Amino acid sequence: MDQEFAGSPKTWPPLGLPTGSVRALLTLIIVAVVVTKMVFHHPPDSIWIETLLIALAHYFTSRRFVALSPEIMRRLEDDGAIDRERQPLYLPKNTIRFIIIAAFVGLGAHLYREERLFEPKTISLLSMVFAYLLGAIVGGISNWLSRRRSQPASGTWGDIKALVVLAGMLTIAVVELLDAGAMLHPLVERVSLGLTLFYFGSR
Repeated sequence: MDQEFAGSPKTWPPLGLPTGSVRALLTLIIVAVVVTKMVFHHPPDSIWIETLLIALAHYFTSRRFVALSPEIMRRLEDDGAIDRERQPLYLPKNTIRFIIIAAFVGLGAHLYREERLFEPKTISLLSMVFAYLLGAIVGGISNWLSRRRSQPASGTWGDIKALVVLAGMLTIAVVELLDAGAMLHPLVERVSLGLTLFYFGSR
């Protein structure tokens, strides 16, 4: 048996590829469909957008519940307590994330050159995607900085962020439940939903 998976509780991932490879392929297919349809003037159906956001949630959130040192991680993997983490599709670490970000940055640049960037459907899609990606980037930087601090970080920034997002979401939720959506400017709803995606991405 391949020594790559020796000592791991799951000794045979799907198709014999590194763990996460099938999810990586599915995500790249979803991104390819959404980007291609946008390029060729065919905005994707809502089901594709929803599936895209689920895929982004997988790739831009932490899948480890506890931050452990590399030495402890290796020891736990050797003992079979946790699965060995191998990079999907044998690619370098974070390659899939880079491809996803590059695809949407490239899409934005292409649509800008064609003067289609500020069309309502385009703005709706890209604002959701980039709000989530921005949150993930900010969250990654915050986690990196917190690991380098000798003292625990203050929770003030997290409290402010939570209060702003909750206030925005509660506002549009109440308006929506009262069937008074026409009273609310579309930009308010878009900003509130964008802040929510940013918050989820930054966790």
